[in-house]
Amino acid sequence: QVQLVESGGGLVQAGGSLRLSCVASGSIFSINAMGWYRQAPGKQRELVAAITSGGSTNYADSAKGRFTISRGNAKNTVYLQMSSLKPEDTAVYYCNAYARYDYWGQGTQVTVSS
Repeated sequence: QVQLVESGGGLVQAGGSLRLSCVASGSIFSINAMGWYRQAPGKQRELVAAITSGGSTNYADSAKGRFTISRGNAKNTVYLQMSSLKPEDTAVYYCNAYARYDYWGQGTQVTVSS
């Protein structure tokens, strides 16, 4: 079992920045990859960015050049640095960990005002 706790969401003006954090606990040794997904009202949940245990990263086209995913030194923490935020980035952002199964955090709201 893996538990995930996110933090760092909030309200920001367009063009601003936010950093999301996610801390994993439990069977963290079994985690193969961690990532961030988001879900806007009326839309499906979509991948924003992911990072493997080996450090490889993957970004959605909408995130490339604006968002950066990284891990903490302890490897059980993942960050999403978001810059040049747009109103269309408004969504609930969920931390994900893959360890044979998908584990999800409770989500953190990001609202970008125009």
